[in-house]
Amino acid sequence: MLLIGAVVILVSLGAALMSSHANVPDESEEKRSSGTAAARTLLKALPEAKRAQAQLPFDSSERTNWNYVPMKRAGVALAELDANQKAMIDPLLRSALSPAGFETAQQIVQHESILAEIEKNPRRDPELYYTAVFGEPGPRAPWAWRFEGHHLSVNVTHVEGQTQVVAPLFMGANPARVPYGPKAGQRLLAAEEDLARDLIRMLPEERRTRAILSGDAFTDITTRNDPTVRSLSIEGLAAGDMSQAEQAQLRKLLHVYSDRMTESAAREQLERIERAGFDKLHFGWAGSLEPGKPHYYRVHGPTVLIEYDNTQNNANHIHSVWRDLERDFGGDLLRAHYQAHRGDDHGHEH
Repeated sequence: MLLIGAVVILVSLGAALMSSHANVPDESEEKRSSGTAAARTLLKALPEAKRAQAQLPFDSSERTNWNYVPMKRAGVALAELDANQKAMIDPLLRSALSPAGFETAQQIVQHESILAEIEKNPRRDPELYYTAVFGEPGPRAPWAWRFEGHHLSVNVTHVEGQTQVVAPLFMGANPARVPYGPKAGQRLLAAEEDLARDLIRMLPEERRTRAILSGDAFTDITTRNDPTVRSLSIEGLAAGDMSQAEQAQLRKLLHVYSDRMTESAAREQLERIERAGFDKLHFGWAGSLEPGKPHYYRVHGPTVLIEYDNTQNNANHIHSVWRDLERDFGGDLLRAHYQAHRGDDHGHEH
């Protein structure tokens, strides 16, 4: 049954990948409006009871209560939707994720069937991914949505129809390398691991010493599922102290994460990193430099924090996350919005 469930989800989450992704003149505007339209269409298709379950107030504490472990969540699970309703989630995800990011999200969902086989655990279920909409999708008042389950959390916030923030964005993989079966050898999140290891290995001894945070890998991403990233010292080797080749490798790694988002969302994030100073990004590594051994790294700067760990299940279990230190869940944009609309009831619609 699990394999059949995975096929159903592959069809519903994969239909988008069969269409062309031609460039459009104003991709950012199209993606923002398509996200609004997709959320409205999905909510309209749900019967009243499920719509009440799927749609929460924008100021609900559940909006920032994100997680990446298997658990019951706010919203409506894929298991509760019919095939037509499941297919409506595709456009919502595509409004925030690039084609490659969408495909990775699809693979993470399917991966639950592989994990169920490995662990002989029927609770690993690709149907237990939840969609929640916060507020009323529209061009004025802020609203948000989330698609989330084990090892996947896509959090998207729309502010005044002008900006779409895709953060936090978490992707994980267990197993990181499939040990046996039809997909033996498949590696989810391979570039996230390989490019970072190549970077730490290419550093000469003096700079590598500065980049290494600990000889032992941290057991998980250190900020876990914090609604707001806790105060974390910027440690490791500064990009400003790297050679041109090392900086180029760091940029490649940065793009692996930003390229999970739509082109416009990624461009906005990267431009803010550049304005804050690319040379202020720091790369830090903990644990072994050898493949198959526990390891951890982070990329940390004024506007962004990337964390990655591969320590559990004999270092075959990856967690990775992009945090926007200024705009997670809307952040500074929301504060500016409410300040601009103080006293305006429409500015506080939920």
